Amino acid sequence: MAEHEEKKHEESLMDRIAEKIQAHDSSSSDSDNDKPSESSIKAKVFRLFGREKPVHHVLGGGKPADIFLWRNKKISAGALGVATVIWILFEMLEYHLLTLVCHLLILALALLFLWSNAATFINKSPPRIPEVQIPKDPVMEFAQALRFEINRAFAVLRDIASGRDLKKFLSVIAGLWVLSIVGSWCNFLTLFYIVFVLLHTVPVLYEKYEDKVDPFAEKAMHEIKKQYAVFDAKVLSKIPRGPLKEKKKD
Repeated sequence: MAEHEEKKHEESLMDRIAEKIQAHDSSSSDSDNDKPSESSIKAKVFRLFGREKPVHHVLGGGKPADIFLWRNKKISAGALGVATVIWILFEMLEYHLLTLVCHLLILALALLFLWSNAATFINKSPPRIPEVQIPKDPVMEFAQALRFEINRAFAVLRDIASGRDLKKFLSVIAGLWVLSIVGSWCNFLTLFYIVFVLLHTVPVLYEKYEDKVDPFAEKAMHEIKKQYAVFDAKVLSKIPRGPLKEKKKD
């Protein structure tokens, strides 16, 4: 009898301990659920253009993103320096592309020709001229990627022209109008150089100061949406709807 009572006492004691452990686990899980998760906190943080990924990933990743974000300063500075030299040659010195290519080829061929013939007189080995061939696979991949982007641009233009989204239509028209004004100020080469310089400066500065830029951008986006809502209520809502809009309503 004493042993039986002792076993009951041990079992009741073990049951109490198990109940206490379960109660502690449930209370800790409830407290963890009450705490905001890191993902929810990150989701509340406003990021420019609604991005959820790092700037490096937004730029496509890989070597181009490394160059734009100055991961390798020598390569980034070299690319920017070459672009600057090309812009100075063609824009400031008014050099022509065909003339430049011909002059470079003349200089390279003359040096190699003289070196190859002079090597026999001075008993030195002639220069090793490598065989340059364009590989097939990278060219095909680039052509396929370019084809995909062009077809996607055509699809976007077709969607805009169909009259389904008035907001997108107005934004594209405004962007093209601004681009036409910028194009009247400078030629294509200068515009390309400005874009190239901006790609080498703006992303790296934004990545460095994004915590300061994003709050300001959030206020600006809020103000833009507010002004667009007023414009929509006073102007856009009074524009007669097209046949596509009426079919959707029906």
